[in-house]
Amino acid sequence: MPDVHVVTGAGPVGSTIALQLAEAGHRVRLLTRSGSGPVHPLIDRRRVDVSRPEVLAEAFAGAVAVHHCIHGSAYDAKVWRAELPRAEKAVLDAAGRVGAVVTFPESLYSYGPVSGPITEDTPRSATTGKLGVRTELLAQREASATPTVSVAASDFYGPLVRTAHAGERMVPTVLAGRTMRVLGSLDQPHSFTYVPDLAAAMVVAAGREDLWNSFLHAPTAPALTQRQLVERTAAAGGVPVPRMSTIPMWALRSVALVHGGTREMTETAYMFTDPFVVDSSASEARLGLSPTSLDAGLAATVAWWRAQDSTRAA
Repeated sequence: MPDVHVVTGAGPVGSTIALQLAEAGHRVRLLTRSGSGPVHPLIDRRRVDVSRPEVLAEAFAGAVAVHHCIHGSAYDAKVWRAELPRAEKAVLDAAGRVGAVVTFPESLYSYGPVSGPITEDTPRSATTGKLGVRTELLAQREASATPTVSVAASDFYGPLVRTAHAGERMVPTVLAGRTMRVLGSLDQPHSFTYVPDLAAAMVVAAGREDLWNSFLHAPTAPALTQRQLVERTAAAGGVPVPRMSTIPMWALRSVALVHGGTREMTETAYMFTDPFVVDSSASEARLGLSPTSLDAGLAATVAWWRAQDSTRAA
């Protein structure tokens, strides 16, 4: 029988991992509170709250790997600290009991503000807000007896990606020819990670014991500016390049005084006002993987968004 892989969460990362595994012939148990997720003969979708330790024995039975892809119920440091460490501990303990490795999609938050390209050797020592929560989660994984692999990615783009700077804020706007307003600078270099590349790295790492208990960077194409990203998205869609402008940081901070969600965004605004460049070359060599070219990734992304529009119009 094919190996059983458990995937927690059916967002863009969890869904992409589940589909990649199923298409490779693996049995997948996809756990969400709602029972949602992609449909495939090898994907068993179950309604499971993975923060409840008492329900995980059955859900994890026979698993060789757990890909833990849930996120907090709100983009808020207090919510993250209340929800994420508890859920991760439950998953780590349950996976350890069945002998499964746990892979995690990780952000770059624990690095905090950086100077120069971010490598796997750059210190991960942020202490405040959401950044500090990610540092604490990494420490919890390192202290666990269960083998883990954390695969860090920059801002997402790709099919299934909606809530992201290069998701629903950008692609539909560019395709419709509306003015694209970006956070921070149009002309500072920024890395964007194609979600299928992150998923592939997590799947490979789960099957390679020599990569367990490590921190890797997902294969990520060379950085480009947000202006260039908009231009290349327009090219991928065969549409004119739209007008572009920026959302000034002073405006964002003014709104943050009265709006909690915006206040949380200002914590990571440095990623878009200054150079934010990921170097994934060392991890690519270890994984034996290369990033998808930006043009190929954007072509797939545009095609996915247009398919959503066609479905809604039908």
